[in-house]
Amino acid sequence: MTLPVDNGFMNYENSRDSAKKPTVKQAYAEGGIKAGASRLASVTYSVLSRRKAAEEGAARLARVLSALDLTALGVGSTLGVGVYVLAGDVAKNYAGPAVVLSFLLAAVASVFAGLCYAEFGARVPKAGSAYVYSYVCVGEFIAFIIGWNLILEYIIGAASVVKALSEYLDSLLDKAMSTHLQAVMPLDSPHLARYPDLFAFAVIMVFSVALAFGVKESTRFNNFCTGVNLCVVLFVIISGSFKADTKNWRIPASEVPKSEKKDFGSGGFAPYGLAGIIKGAAVCFYGFIGMFY
Repeated sequence: MTLPVDNGFMNYENSRDSAKKPTVKQAYAEGGIKAGASRLASVTYSVLSRRKAAEEGAARLARVLSALDLTALGVGSTLGVGVYVLAGDVAKNYAGPAVVLSFLLAAVASVFAGLCYAEFGARVPKAGSAYVYSYVCVGEFIAFIIGWNLILEYIIGAASVVKALSEYLDSLLDKAMSTHLQAVMPLDSPHLARYPDLFAFAVIMVFSVALAFGVKESTRFNNFCTGVNLCVVLFVIISGSFKADTKNWRIPASEVPKSEKKDFGSGGFAPYGLAGIIKGAAVCFYGFIGMFY
């Protein structure tokens, strides 16, 4: 039986039954170690699995984003720097020309994950993403783990995107940034980069300040960037289609470069086989984080 209580949590134990149940100390005194341990496990489970009530009413956060803003936010998150980096990396190391199938598999998986998020969002129409969904539907302990996992995910995602952006800009400047920073502030540690990437840090700070001014203001900039991004992708697709050569899909194994350090596959459309396509799909899934929006 579901009982909403004043502290905002739901408990599946009847209040009268809970009042009759002994404490851990009483259970230990009456039944020994086994009874005390059983009662302790029961109490621990009830505390960790308690669920927050999905209260109805006015939302605390102002809903200022339109359907266009939310769509642009999701598309912008998907078409980030990761898409431009992943396509070449997966084609070279995992799937070859079958990279299109890797992206297709990743997209299908993202569609199903997005449908799950849509169902959660309809059942629990509150801000908070997977943290709130798991808090309401599963329990407090799982929500605690998922909440910190989300923080870690966004930290790693933001760091990898700005690092890729910094690498691209540094490459356009003929390694001017990396050369100067490595000479001025070298980091002699096997677990760190060769130098602190000040440009990536500055980009993170700029966007953090922009978000602090409000969601609506930062969304306008995101919509502009998403429009530019879509134009770039369309340009690459259209211009690349004129240079497409299907002979690259049928390279014989005899013409595949041989190297002791690197395996370049067996040629053909899928030089690394089905395993390579699936591995590539797992890597490509990183590029579809926008489905969460």
